[in-house]
Amino acid sequence: MDSLLYLGLVSDQENRIRSLFEQTGAYLRGHFRLTSGLHSPEYLQCALVLQHPAHAGRCGRELAAALRQLAAGREVQTVASPAIGGLIIGHEVARELGARFIFTERDGATGRMTLRRGFSIQPGEAAVVVEDVVTTGGSTAEVVEILKAAGADVLAAGSIIDRSGGKADVGVARAALETLQVTAWPPDFCPLCQQGIPVIKPGSRPT
Repeated sequence: MDSLLYLGLVSDQENRIRSLFEQTGAYLRGHFRLTSGLHSPEYLQCALVLQHPAHAGRCGRELAAALRQLAAGREVQTVASPAIGGLIIGHEVARELGARFIFTERDGATGRMTLRRGFSIQPGEAAVVVEDVVTTGGSTAEVVEILKAAGADVLAAGSIIDRSGGKADVGVARAALETLQVTAWPPDFCPLCQQGIPVIKPGSRPT
C-alpha cells in the first residue's frame, strides 16, 4: 500500500469552506449515525452546500488545485467517486482538471463497491478519487482498490471535508479543503445512546 501523504491547506481557505457550511445550514448538531457506523454529535451534510452550483464549482476548483499539487505534474485522465455523495464534487473536479468522470456504486447483494454502467479503466490510466466527506476513508479506499485492480495509476485522493483529523489512510496521497477532528463513538460506547437520545441517519443511504 502506498504511504499516506496528507496535504494541509492554508487556514484562510479552511475558514472559507467552514463558512459555506455554516451559511447553508450544512453543519448539523445532534445525534447522528455516520456511514461508517460510528455515532457523532456533529454531521456535515455536503449536499446542502453542493445544491448551489456556485459553491460546488468553487469547491471543485479548490480541490482540483490541491490534487494537481499531489499529481506532481502528471495529467489526470479520470476522476472517480463513490456514489452517491461524491458525484457532484467529483464531476466538478473532473471539469476543472479536463478529465472524464466515472463513479462506483455499492452492490445491493454483496455490499461491495463496483463499476457499472459501462465504465471501464485502461491499464496505466492516471486517476484520482474524490468524495465529499472522509471519516474512516473506507469508501475512498474501496474505489482506490477497484481502480488499481483494473490497472489504473491512482495518483491521489481528495475530499471537501476530512473528519479524521488527517489520520485516515486510503492507500494514496490525499488532500482535503478542511480538516476536522470530530468526536465519534462506536454505538456500544455512545454516550448519546446511553442518554436515550434518538439517533438519526442524515446521509444518502437509508438506515
